[in-house]
Amino acid sequence: MVSPPMRVLCIVGARPNFMKMAPALRALRTYRELTVTLVHTGQHYDAEMSESFFEQLGVPQPDHRLEVGSATHAVQTARVMERLEPLLMELTPDVVVVCGDVNSTLAAALAASKLHIPVAHIEAGLRSYDRRMPEEINRVLVDQISEILYTTEKSAKANLQREGIDEDKVVFVGNLMIDSLHAALPHAVPAAEQVERRFGREALPRLSGGYAVLTLHRPSNVDEPKTFAGILDAVETISSECPVIFPVHPRTAGRIADLGRTLPKVLMTTPVSYREMVGLIRDARLVLTDSGGLQEETTALGVPCLTLRENTERPITVEEGTNRVVGTDPARIVEEARAAMGGRKAGRVPEGWDGAAAQRLAAHLLGWLRARKALA
Repeated sequence: MVSPPMRVLCIVGARPNFMKMAPALRALRTYRELTVTLVHTGQHYDAEMSESFFEQLGVPQPDHRLEVGSATHAVQTARVMERLEPLLMELTPDVVVVCGDVNSTLAAALAASKLHIPVAHIEAGLRSYDRRMPEEINRVLVDQISEILYTTEKSAKANLQREGIDEDKVVFVGNLMIDSLHAALPHAVPAAEQVERRFGREALPRLSGGYAVLTLHRPSNVDEPKTFAGILDAVETISSECPVIFPVHPRTAGRIADLGRTLPKVLMTTPVSYREMVGLIRDARLVLTDSGGLQEETTALGVPCLTLRENTERPITVEEGTNRVVGTDPARIVEEARAAMGGRKAGRVPEGWDGAAAQRLAAHLLGWLRARKALA
């Protein structure tokens, strides 16, 4: 008698999740012993921030959509739990796979664990040790209730051990986001093509000496008027010396409007697709960001990166990569930007950031499920 396939339920909710889950889905679906289902919570619902990513990452449309939309942290988390719980009870998966640190990640892990369904966490063990960041709270809690903790860098294991997590649950597989980056590079949209389309041919000569890319979205930066105004002052100074391309997160655009600011020299645009963002950062002289994912992608590409935060949960991008954590002081941002554009920080690609992390993860998860089934 043939045993029924083991059921894997994968959860995504926001843009950073898609790049990590896409290669995992592809790898898991190569095994006939597994039935893999994808649920999109709808935490990100903007087409450029969500739907285009499924197409560009080669991921089939989700099997289920919860459509929770935007809300406060508490409301968004509660909505995901409320809408996911009956689906979990209906599908009865053998494991729920979550990734990253967004509200959907925490909500899905909580809902599954309360139904005694094992949780596997992709990108476990990263820590900024700044509990003011909602993502840090999510990371710590998800790791505490996960049965399998897949890590992207070796330091993550030490973080988890300090928190009392059994080292047997921790599995180093490498960085799945870099798997997606490798797959996207041949299809990346060149910056010149994007600038011409969005700003006209007359904007192209500005790129002749290179350009910088800026992204900002974290509440600690954009929701604090004084901090945000200082960052924008620094960006204006940098833009007078080097063109700055700024794909603006919708919430960030609202905060710029609240300040009554205009940035006439900055090439501001609406959110860009994944392949467009890869094209922008691949050839940039410099990336300025508060995004964790861009710290990793610039490290993999050898592009100088300035992290506009006081800390990072990805220290390997500083220790081994091209990233510098510079804070939010305007004068320091400008100083560090000039230094970075004057000469690249030497860096190397960390272990396991080789484009094969998903295959390692899928092989381990299949073995774990087989062992668990044999004991049932």
